[in-house]
Amino acid sequence: MGQFDPQPWKDPPLAGGLVALLDDVAVLARAASASIDDIGAAAAKAGAKAAGVVVDDAAVTPQYVRSLAAERELPIIKRIAVGSLRNKFFIILPAVLLLSQFVPWLLTPILMLGGAYLCYEGAEKVWAKIAHHGASGAGEEEVQDETTLVSGAVRTDLILSAEIMVISLNEVIDEAFGSRLAILAVVAVFITVLVYGVVALIVKMDDAGLRLSQRSGAVATFGRGLVRAMPVVLTVLTVVGTAAMLWVGGHILLLGTNELNLNFLYEAVHDVEVAAHDATGVLGGLVGWLVNTVASAILGLIVGALVVLVMTLALHRRKSKAAAATAAATTRADGTIPAPPSRAARRRDAPADRAPRG
Repeated sequence: MGQFDPQPWKDPPLAGGLVALLDDVAVLARAASASIDDIGAAAAKAGAKAAGVVVDDAAVTPQYVRSLAAERELPIIKRIAVGSLRNKFFIILPAVLLLSQFVPWLLTPILMLGGAYLCYEGAEKVWAKIAHHGASGAGEEEVQDETTLVSGAVRTDLILSAEIMVISLNEVIDEAFGSRLAILAVVAVFITVLVYGVVALIVKMDDAGLRLSQRSGAVATFGRGLVRAMPVVLTVLTVVGTAAMLWVGGHILLLGTNELNLNFLYEAVHDVEVAAHDATGVLGGLVGWLVNTVASAILGLIVGALVVLVMTLALHRRKSKAAAATAAATTRADGTIPAPPSRAARRRDAPADRAPRG
């Protein structure tokens, strides 16, 4: 017979308990790792959908530091990046999470309003280029102080960041609230680092080229070429940024009208896209994407031009009212408010050769 144990309730050996604990920790670690991998994959997918707005953001931002001294470029970009993170974490992220949780049907109209704003910005840049207003805009930019410049850049970033976050949210709308929060937080940090890292590289390329040009041989030649290329690079970025505004804004409006059951525009573009895809064989995917992109940009340009027209008419009317109010105030200050002419005065001032009635 086995020996009787007087303490059957005593604790298990320490080594066995430690091994069991380590097994539990390993299981939890694997689960956490898988969860992090899932969040990372979802964040990458969500961020990829917002690639057009990311290109737009990276193309627009260098314009804010073109008139600054070289030593102030990186500090200003840093301030704009910090403002962008504040936009995302303290304004946009709470707003989109609350909307998606309680009134998800509002996301599409809000997204379309942002798309219309992007169309307006793009069309305004096109009109300024056509009407040769670019020089006056550059002059206004030079007199701005750094605080005003950063504020303007952060306001523009607010719109673009909102577009990025809402587009990303649409890709993970079926996830649990906690997963949505984690995924969008990863997207916010990743997009901000990517955009402003690229912007910092772009604006410092000419300085790097200048330093390389002071070397000798092929390195100096490359540096001089880099310096000469920078104006072209910035011009191309301006064009790309404008095109991206129109494309992204128009595409958001196209998808939004379809989600609101106004399907005729979306279906027309989709039919042309499918026809182009089927007619071009192995290049069908690229050609179909180009057709959709061009159609979205045309829609964006049309909508943006209409908004520019409305804004211009409203601004002209406001200026006219302000000028009339200023003239009236000046007349009162001089004390010479003319009385309305009497009938006798009107008859006296009438032309002498006017034929009498009757």
